Parts: sequence; structure tokens; C-alpha cells
Amino acid sequence: MNMAYSEWTRQQLVDRIRELDALNQALLREQEQEVRLEFAWSGNLGHWYWDMVSNTVTFNPLKVTTLGYQMDELPGQVSYQFFTDKLHPDDFQKTMDIMLDHLHGKTPVYEAEYRIRAKDGRYRWYYDRDKVTRYDADGKPVFLSGIVFDITEKKATQVELEEKNKLLAKMSELDGLTRISNHRALVERLKSETERSDQKQTPLAIAIFDIDNFKQVNDSKGHIIGDEVLVHVAAVIRSNIRDTDLAGRYGGEEFLVIFPETDLRGAGLTAERIRQAIAAFPFGETLSISVSGVVQDYRGQSTTELIHEADMKMYQAKRNGKNQIVI
Repeated sequence: MNMAYSEWTRQQLVDRIRELDALNQALLREQEQEVRLEFAWSGNLGHWYWDMVSNTVTFNPLKVTTLGYQMDELPGQVSYQFFTDKLHPDDFQKTMDIMLDHLHGKTPVYEAEYRIRAKDGRYRWYYDRDKVTRYDADGKPVFLSGIVFDITEKKATQVELEEKNKLLAKMSELDGLTRISNHRALVERLKSETERSDQKQTPLAIAIFDIDNFKQVNDSKGHIIGDEVLVHVAAVIRSNIRDTDLAGRYGGEEFLVIFPETDLRGAGLTAERIRQAIAAFPFGETLSISVSGVVQDYRGQSTTELIHEADMKMYQAKRNGKNQIVI
């Protein structure tokens, strides 16, 4: 039977007021939390719940509107497969494995990034973080709660940044004038190729080309013409080697080519073909360009010694009249 307020003791009234105040504060906190969540969900955060017993998924608008669907196009609940069937083929197995690990208790939470096919056929990126929140009497998971972020724009920015970094890395390896490999890239590649040659016991050779009388070209025609000669020589060399070879400007008017898995004879044939192509290149009516070249094979010496041996042969090519290949 309810008591009239006049029959309550002062202490009972105080206790009741405290209870009501505590309840009011709890309700205010809950309301504030809902406001914060709604604010978050209006951005790029969604939430979803998976009832594994009935295999139904409930969700807030963001879970489907970013995929191009309107809420009135879908029932209030869909099957779990509604989303998994739209996973990108490259993400499907990985995503399923992560989910199974969590359902089997191997991980405290499910956490994954994946792509889902939108209504228009394009894929959008999501970050998903979920947790089993209910188990049955046998300890099997029956209910999962999760939040999901649309990270498509973030991924696009990340990909753009990665591409720019790759481009910058590539540009740092190129000679600014001739757009073939620079000295640093050549030295690094030569070092790695000598190591690979040692490991696989495969042949390796290099060729060095030096433009004959290049100082006279600069002095008589000017540095602009000299630069054009360097660009053309680089293009001729690059067009006469394999994709597995590497050509670069070693310094000044000197070019170096690395021939992986190539013996002295094979490198020599290519070097001679390059020499002939440069001699036949139409640089201009009053300009004749030739190169002296040398070929040296790797026999276990250091890269410094390998280059030095090639340089010694270059002196021989110059003394013997230039425009020739010394092997």
C-alpha cells in the first residue's frame, strides 16, 4: 500500500529524493551519450548488430547509405550474407578468417579493413571493429556488436601518397638530364648484382662508354648542344639493352651498363651494337659523335676493383684511336 507523503519520515523523503536525483542524472547521461553517438553516426561512423541465432543484422543508416542504398529500400534486418556477398574478392578470405578467429575466442575483438561493393558497382573501404557481446549456456557466441567507419577517402589519400612517394623514390634514382639511372642507383644496383652473382653462381658483366672528344663539342657547339648529345647517347644506349639490364649516367660524359647473367662475350656483342648505333645516329650535319667502350666481367672482385679494371681498359681504348670497344 502506498504511503501518503505526510506519513513518510524526513529520512525516507531525503532517501527518495536522492534516488530520484540519481535516476535523473543517469537518464541525462544516457541522453547525452545518445546525442554524442548520433553526432558521430551522422559523420562516417556506423554501428551494426548480428544475431547469430537468427542470422539477422540490424544497422544504422550509415552502414548502408554509404553503399548507395536508402533505408526504405531495405528491410529493417538483413542476413549477414547481405554484406559478406559484397566483399571484394581480394578481401573476402582474409576478412572471414579474422571473423572466425574472433568467434573461436582467438582474438579479443574482430578488427578488419575491407572493401564492399556499393549499389553502383564500385567498392568502398571500411574499417570494422566488433566484439561478441553475448554467449549461450554452452559458451557459444550468439550476438555480436560492432562499429564501422567509412574510410574510402582516407584510403584514396593514402594510395595517392604512396604513389607520390614511389614517384619521388624513382626520381631520386634518375639522372636529371638524361632520365636514366644516376651514379648512386648504379652503384647500389651493381652491389646487389654482384651479391646475387655470388649466391647463384651466375655470370655478370658491365660496360662503360665514354663520349669521344666531348670537351671539344661543348667548347665548339656550346653546353646546350652538349646536353642534347648526352640525352641522345643515353636514349641510344637504353634502346639497345634488355629490360633486365640497367643503364645509367655514371658521371659527366661517361655511361655504365650492368648486364646481369651475361658473360663477357654477350656483353661485348651488345656493347659493339651500341657503339655502332651511336656512330650512326644523326646528331647533325656538322657534328659527329662516337664513343669508346670497354667490357669487364665480374670474377669475385669488389665493385671498386671491377670499375677500376674497366677504367684501365678505357685508357687503352682512347690510346688506340677511340671509337672502339675493348674487351
